[in-house]
Amino acid sequence: MKIKLSDYLRPLVAGALLLGSAAFTSLASAEVQPLDRVVAIVDNDVIMQSQLDQRIREVQQTIDKRGADAPPMDVLQQQVLERLITENLQLQIGERSGIRISDEELNQAMGTIAQRNNMTLEQFRGALARDGLSLETAREQIRREMIISRVRQRRIAERVQVSDQEVRNFLASDLGKLQLSEEYRLANILIAVPEAADSAAIQAAERRASDTYEKLQQGADFAQLAVARSASENALEGGDMGWRKAAQLPPPFDSEVRELAVGDVTRPVRTPPGFIILKLLDKRGGDTQVRDEVHVRHILIKPSAIRSDEEAQLLVQRLRERIVAGEDFAELAKSFSEDPGSALNGGDLNWIDPGSLVPEFREIMANTASGQLSPAFKSPYGWHILEVLGRRATDASEEFREQQALNLLRNRKYEDELQAWLRQIRDEAYVEIKL
Repeated sequence: MKIKLSDYLRPLVAGALLLGSAAFTSLASAEVQPLDRVVAIVDNDVIMQSQLDQRIREVQQTIDKRGADAPPMDVLQQQVLERLITENLQLQIGERSGIRISDEELNQAMGTIAQRNNMTLEQFRGALARDGLSLETAREQIRREMIISRVRQRRIAERVQVSDQEVRNFLASDLGKLQLSEEYRLANILIAVPEAADSAAIQAAERRASDTYEKLQQGADFAQLAVARSASENALEGGDMGWRKAAQLPPPFDSEVRELAVGDVTRPVRTPPGFIILKLLDKRGGDTQVRDEVHVRHILIKPSAIRSDEEAQLLVQRLRERIVAGEDFAELAKSFSEDPGSALNGGDLNWIDPGSLVPEFREIMANTASGQLSPAFKSPYGWHILEVLGRRATDASEEFREQQALNLLRNRKYEDELQAWLRQIRDEAYVEIKL
């Protein structure tokens, strides 16, 4: 629907006539102070100059923090406006699709962001204020980002398809073998040696590196020593280098880290920048993945319109008493259990990964010994009793590698499909730029 300017001017003109000619003359001669203006019409919405200015300020702050040079203002303005247009289109899609972010979800997201930055909400509010943002503005930005994320998940997921053959080809490729190899989370301490250092300076650095290593062997905190002694750019983060693959490390570290246990440190190694000590903080991936599985069976009784929650609980307790008295679990499950997936099998869920179960079921199962019957307990599905028939550790390495490959290929295709979809919605939209 086109906006008719006359619809807005008519009440303004009528109001001016009521003021009388003298007042009208005074208004006409007064200096006009524009408060805001439209810089772009995007389908059924608009982008205001104030939105553009605010986003430009945020981008400039980010660029300044990185120590990079900002592009010319006209280029930056055009880039930021295009980003706002694309975001606006996605938000309109979210609105039409009925996507809403509740205050509870938003509060959880705010808490998670603060926690990841090792802050309380009050400290987070202070950090935002130092960057020129109010908590309300930040909440609205996060709400927008969450809506956009959900729009993308819905629209892109259906476009991404990965075949079994693609997974097999990837696993057989050199790239696949590299990307699925073990990863190491490392921290480092660098005792620097100047480029033109003489032998005395080199020996002093070596002694300092050896002293640092000895302190670590005696139990000193690696992160604290990194802050106090390291010349590495990540010293203030406790030397944390993040996740690396062995192939990404220079010799001899590429082979040394494979032999380290989590928590171990390497001896100081001389490198061009100086003497380096590495600590293995964690590791993941690799060829061997062991998964714990439990063989369990259960009986489920659901509350309903004709059976109250208390009656469901009472029935489960009576069934438990009958099993303890000697009746067959499987036969009672076939007769009474309301889990359609397992009732005909005597309640048997077969070997199952505990991680795939709801927390209530998983917790009771973990605390029930093999061959034992659990007490009656409640889950979101209703009232249960379960029996643990056995436990085992299963080598799930191949399944794990296939899932990793599937995720990597999906992520790669997701980015390609996302960019294609963003171009599509931009091309199909009505956009009128007013700058």
